[in-house]
Amino acid sequence: MRHLLIYDMIEAVHRSGSIRKAAEDTNITASALNRRIQAFEAEFGSEIFERLPRGMRLNPAGELLLHHIRMQRQDMSRVHSQVADLSGIRRGHVKIACSQALLPYFLPREISNYRAEFPDVTFSVNVRDRIQAERDLVSFDSDLALVFEPAHMVDFEVLHAVHQPVMAVMSQGHPLASRKTLRLRDCLEFDLVLPAQQFGVRMLLDQASARLGRKLEPVLETDSFDMVRHFAAYGQGIGFQIPVGLNTRARPEMAFVPIAETDVRGGELFLGHLKGRTLPVAALKFASQVVSALNEMG
Repeated sequence: MRHLLIYDMIEAVHRSGSIRKAAEDTNITASALNRRIQAFEAEFGSEIFERLPRGMRLNPAGELLLHHIRMQRQDMSRVHSQVADLSGIRRGHVKIACSQALLPYFLPREISNYRAEFPDVTFSVNVRDRIQAERDLVSFDSDLALVFEPAHMVDFEVLHAVHQPVMAVMSQGHPLASRKTLRLRDCLEFDLVLPAQQFGVRMLLDQASARLGRKLEPVLETDSFDMVRHFAAYGQGIGFQIPVGLNTRARPEMAFVPIAETDVRGGELFLGHLKGRTLPVAALKFASQVVSALNEMG
């Protein structure tokens, strides 16, 4: 494991951009750290850092090495999980990048269910848009991604996809609340609260309104789906969300009505990981549970 120590040092220099700051992070002197880096470069047969007037930066060889380091760490994590499985113990840490819609109900429930069976597994969940999610996977900052209507993701291995219609969100007292389905043109006659433009739901709405020759003019635009729901609940406004982000039993004062797909096509909620990567056991088992939960949702 001694080689992992120098890897830690290389990553520390990469993160901080200087020997001095990295030395503080790794609790050794700057001169000692510099000697360790130089000795590694001599053994490696190539310099991995550019020495700049204001610090250190990885060169192309260093970028390749950093990717190798991260791959080795993930492989070691996978082996640890597999060894733990041999003794019947589930351990590990699962890192998830997800669309905001997964936060209120779906992921808290699924993580809680998983940990009821495997309490030694921990999780981290970070909200990411479609582009950020792929970056997280490539950099190994996330094991899994759950994203709605992702952009073209070259390095994304799809494990499962489930269709999600766009739902109108409003108070039970709204004039349109009793409808079984809604046309987009009906919604445009009321105050709109819309998710910000980086979200997949907004992209689908913008495309649909353009086909109608209309422009969406929200009274409120936000990057928070909680804000969308709460604003709609208090007045005559209409918000928009996908089913995985809603819970009708938790909000009986609200109505959730699907928009006709002839007006606004639905999108896909994708579960996946970095293409070509072997997931740690804990992440793989959690992914399997998520697939089952999504199928049960229909």
